[in-house]
Amino acid sequence: MNFVALIERKRDGGAFAPDEIRWLIEEYTEGRAPDYQMAALLMAIFLKGIDGEELGAWTHAMLTSGKILDFSHLAAPKIDKHSTGGVGDGVSISLAPIVAACGVAVPMISGRGLGHTGGTLDKLETIPGFRTRLEPGEFRSLVERHGLVLAGQSDSIAPADGMIYALRDATGTVPSIPLIASSIMSKKLAEGIEGLVLDVKVGRGAFMKYIEEARELAEIMIGIGRSNGTRVTAFLTDMSQPLGREVGNASEIRESVDVLKGGGPRDLVELVLALGSEMLVLGGVEPNEATARDRMQKAIDSGAAFEKLVEVAEAQGGDPRVLEDPSLLATAKGDYVIEAERDGVVTKCDALDVGVAAMRLGAGRATKEDAIDPGVGITVEAKVGDEVSRGDPLLRLRWNEELRLTAALAFAGNAVIVEDGPARVPDLIMAVRR
Repeated sequence: MNFVALIERKRDGGAFAPDEIRWLIEEYTEGRAPDYQMAALLMAIFLKGIDGEELGAWTHAMLTSGKILDFSHLAAPKIDKHSTGGVGDGVSISLAPIVAACGVAVPMISGRGLGHTGGTLDKLETIPGFRTRLEPGEFRSLVERHGLVLAGQSDSIAPADGMIYALRDATGTVPSIPLIASSIMSKKLAEGIEGLVLDVKVGRGAFMKYIEEARELAEIMIGIGRSNGTRVTAFLTDMSQPLGREVGNASEIRESVDVLKGGGPRDLVELVLALGSEMLVLGGVEPNEATARDRMQKAIDSGAAFEKLVEVAEAQGGDPRVLEDPSLLATAKGDYVIEAERDGVVTKCDALDVGVAAMRLGAGRATKEDAIDPGVGITVEAKVGDEVSRGDPLLRLRWNEELRLTAALAFAGNAVIVEDGPARVPDLIMAVRR
């Protein structure tokens, strides 16, 4: 086989056989094909697509590029959650400990930020010492001992996806439905889970801009799960405006701690409870959403959920003191407030503009080599439907470099619109697919 010839075939709209796909993934994973060839292939797939048979082979090749974990000896149900990426989307950091405190094992493999969207690993690594890179043996033992692990892909677990995931971010090929589906499902199936709850974001701040695309992605991932004996539920959720109030890395850890202690923004809490209750029902821990929500609330109220995060953070090398006192987390030196220029109602809080502004501040990556600044970010002071007066804060930008602040203001300056109203507050949960 010849890598260039296969790139040309896909460029011209042709299809791959399963053995060709296995070879392509193996050549790249083993270092025999350079980044630029895989980048060209990804662009050809982005433009021409791949059919169902190709997608099944592509996902299986990425899944079997490393080890597949086996937790069948554990009595607890093994259920995970995954988001397709949003702005201010720190759901996993509060959700996973709550669900684990309720008796469900959560072997969570997460990713890094992609463009304007945040990454769970980047947020966790703002906790000093927190290790997200774990080998399968340690990953397995953490799940066995704590019922929870929060980690990234190692060289042994879905390594092909880890390599391709980073390359997609730097080559403009992220918003491809088959590539998104195969990326998510290959690493999730490698976890040895029995069920998966997906948070498929829809709107300006998401990779899926329209609900039709989100439904297609959800159905593809549900089908991949079904063909591999894994139950999948997909929530289609709004990302026209940021979720919660914080967009950043250390700041989203603070917000997650707030949720675990019984506080937090209403929309973030609602989504955590909705996704978590489905995880408990999928795992057979509770019979329905109402009893599952009640159990989750009790785990929060008792402190068990917060203690689970502290326990796991410490087990993964993190300093628990910053969770007990989140003011010890990284902060920025500067604070710039965008104020309302008139009285009125917020009719728009653009997730994409806020996300890009946060990335320009240093909270995200323009290329896969970029470093993250953990202390910078944006606090969303007013969201759609909120009434404001002239001079009220709309966005609060935390910055460390003046040039980055200037670049961020080009996007943040018009991200929040105040008008006479009325404002249509978007539904947080737009649809559920099973």
